[in-house]
Amino acid sequence: MIDRRTALAGVAGMFGAALYAPIARAAGLVQQPAGAIPPISEGPPSAPVFTPAQRALMTALSERVLPTTDTPGAIAADVPAFIEKLLADWARPEDRVPIIAGLDAIEARCLQDYKVAGARATAAQHDALLTLAMNDGLPSGGAFFTAFRQLVITGYYTSEIGITQEREYLPVPGEYNGAFPYSQVNKVYSS
Repeated sequence: MIDRRTALAGVAGMFGAALYAPIARAAGLVQQPAGAIPPISEGPPSAPVFTPAQRALMTALSERVLPTTDTPGAIAADVPAFIEKLLADWARPEDRVPIIAGLDAIEARCLQDYKVAGARATAAQHDALLTLAMNDGLPSGGAFFTAFRQLVITGYYTSEIGITQEREYLPVPGEYNGAFPYSQVNKVYSS
């Protein structure tokens, strides 16, 4: 069985040098003072990070980054709880700034453009707001989008759903067959 820290280290390799600092700390990729590395555990965060409105918006946006399709999405994989736990237990105060500022900027833009709270916006409106953030069209947008996307992807692919339903864990996927028909590939292998 694979543990979450091992999965974190594997997912962290996808982002390379642009890895969001709290993810690197949680994966053990950044040296911490002795005794400063708490275990990655389930359960609530050590302190709340978001207001209720920010939490609701963050939850809705996480589902837009990894929506439910033929496999469960970010909400089903409990990604919002992972994000808050990671930011509460592994982020320094300055690490939280782009996330909080980005959520606040998206909320303000949603109220300005659509006259609804961010959590009540439609999927298309969320997509437009995330695209605006990605293209740095909001204050702190680019920094928010990069960090937020990494948090969602990391939370998803280190969850039980991400590891067992979206991907298939096989330490050794089998023999090499260079002529294997692509149409017969069911899942992407991770190790």
